[in-house]
Amino acid sequence: MDHVKKQIHCQDTYTTGLTGKGVGVAVLDTGVFAHRDFDDRIIAFTDMVSRRNSPYDDCGHGTHICGIIGGSGAAAAGRYQGMAPGCNLVAVKVLDRKGNGYAADVLAGIAWLLERKDRLGVRIVNISVGSYGKKGMSENSALVRGVNEAWDAGLVVVVAAGNNGPRRMSITTPGISRKVITVGCSDDDTEVLVGGSRMVDYSGRGPTAACVCKPDLVAPGCSVVSCASRPDRYTIKSGTSMSTPIVSGAIALLLEKYPDMTNRDVKLKLMESARDIGLAKNQQGWGLLDVERLLL
Repeated sequence: MDHVKKQIHCQDTYTTGLTGKGVGVAVLDTGVFAHRDFDDRIIAFTDMVSRRNSPYDDCGHGTHICGIIGGSGAAAAGRYQGMAPGCNLVAVKVLDRKGNGYAADVLAGIAWLLERKDRLGVRIVNISVGSYGKKGMSENSALVRGVNEAWDAGLVVVVAAGNNGPRRMSITTPGISRKVITVGCSDDDTEVLVGGSRMVDYSGRGPTAACVCKPDLVAPGCSVVSCASRPDRYTIKSGTSMSTPIVSGAIALLLEKYPDMTNRDVKLKLMESARDIGLAKNQQGWGLLDVERLLL
């Protein structure tokens, strides 16, 4: 992730002394493969799809997300280190081997997490999951109510803007929630392979149907190298799914430095520190994640 760190102005974690140590990050996705880069930091796993007990990832998407957040880079001599290589990971499998799933499983995953968040030390929830359609565009939808409940419980909920841009009102649910932190892609002008299709200008744009400006901010998501669901291997993926864990990992560093911050404090700090990159408000939100300014 060397190129990603340059684009978001991230100080080296060894320079700052911050690694996200002690901060729990929950990832609701396709599961997680026990890659060497996660050491012994996968502290909990649950499977809402097949009810298996041990960590696994039959898709690879969730493992890639976890690596961006907290991979140590051990299998690559530190080259592909994640944003917060000392954080703890809680993997909640809510999507199947094709990356598809049901709102009921996502909601069950959130409920499971809310019952255990204090015991597991979870402060952040990463949801690189979204649906797009008229039924899901309401703030009264079940998914929006679910993430809002997690936010109201004090968790920092970070959600992908989705890959349905560049048209207006293309933010996926639950990213339309006005409470959560919704992340778009800052470099979607580069053509990449997303979900087997060549795409450009794909990052979801606001406003929402309720005229809320979204996304809240953007981060790189083009050709990000992270952990694969195979021993000591890495892979490249692109999309707002990759931008979202970059922000989640940066927040883990912030909460290690300032553990008393609330989720509202975190959102305000992100807003104040983001860097305007000259895009439309409903494309960049507050601007580009700037980790160096965030951690001041």
